[in-house]
Amino acid sequence: MTMAVPVTAAAPGCDVRVPGAAYTESACVADLTTAGGHTVPADWAGLTSAGLPVPGPVPGVQIDGYFPDTSTTNTNHGWNHDAQFVLRLPRDWNGGLVVSGSPGNRRQYANDRAIGDQVLAQGYAFAATDKGNTGTEFYADGVRPGDAIAEWNFRLTQLTIAAKATAARYYGRPPSRTLAAGLSNGGYLVRWQLENRPWLYDGGVDWEGTLWTQRDNLLAFLPPALRGSAVEAGFAPESAFLWPYHRQVYWELTQRIYSAELDPGYDGAPADYDYASRPASVHRAVQRIALTGRIGKPLITLQGTLDSLLPISRDSDVYDGMISAAGRGPLHRYYRIVDGNHIDSLYDTYPDRLRPIAPCFRTAFDALAGWLDGNQPPQSATIPRPAGVDLAATCAL
Repeated sequence: MTMAVPVTAAAPGCDVRVPGAAYTESACVADLTTAGGHTVPADWAGLTSAGLPVPGPVPGVQIDGYFPDTSTTNTNHGWNHDAQFVLRLPRDWNGGLVVSGSPGNRRQYANDRAIGDQVLAQGYAFAATDKGNTGTEFYADGVRPGDAIAEWNFRLTQLTIAAKATAARYYGRPPSRTLAAGLSNGGYLVRWQLENRPWLYDGGVDWEGTLWTQRDNLLAFLPPALRGSAVEAGFAPESAFLWPYHRQVYWELTQRIYSAELDPGYDGAPADYDYASRPASVHRAVQRIALTGRIGKPLITLQGTLDSLLPISRDSDVYDGMISAAGRGPLHRYYRIVDGNHIDSLYDTYPDRLRPIAPCFRTAFDALAGWLDGNQPPQSATIPRPAGVDLAATCAL
């Protein structure tokens, strides 16, 4: 990673403090986007297709740091300290702020390519967190089952409050608009924040967010997939060509580490796990992090029909119904992206069978901004795969 040196008194206007942070380093940089090099490419590797456009330079101030925490899974900067964050303040600010939590169990720069580049180019300030624990042993953080995941929600709330205060102090006025955005586990955080902390945000974009309910969650659908019943588990039959890869890379590992987080008493094989028959304590742990659909601000959800990690029939289809059942349907738009998968980089391997979702996220983000300006976005729909266009760069909803 190419990092700017910590600022000194010789660089007025570049030394920016973040309320509540235990440690920060800040610097004026010529380009805040991934092209500028002030990032960790390993954090976002594999999340986007190679053809996703990169914007031009965005000068501004970057602040890297961490909040007080006791766990040490994040090794970025050699800090060995969790609750790390990055906050970028563009010189030409449009008055808005976008906050995000990392997908999967990645670190704070994971959204730089998929989300940060776009919003910075549009003039938004951008803040992202590692969620307070990282890596495949994230479940070791905390005392009670579910503590590590519950911390994710706390850390995004914490960062949002701190980033809003920092932007207000730096620019001389508070953000006129604060948006939450994220994919996968980061999308779950968007859902949770708009349900539980809606007063902090004006809206959000949920890109294939992980669903946690008592019935629909990955502890329930991954074991059948591992036993060879992926269709029964909810995966689209048309996605069968992706199953061997996902079995090898994602299904077993994901089942193992999330059962370790929510059901540490289980010591059997991932394929043999039966969520419905597990003790009540496991279901209580899931309830701690569960979603309700009671969003309090506008939300746009995207998910691919060929998602082979979180099947759309057990995830966003269900969440859309939950929002309607909670009476919040007018606050929601849901776009099902035909041939979209959970990982956009697989489009580079199967360009004739998949389509990347990042361009649809970019369109959805603009639609959310228009929605908040009084322009209704398109009605919820299944978005077909178009022919004759550059799918890595464009998407019409």
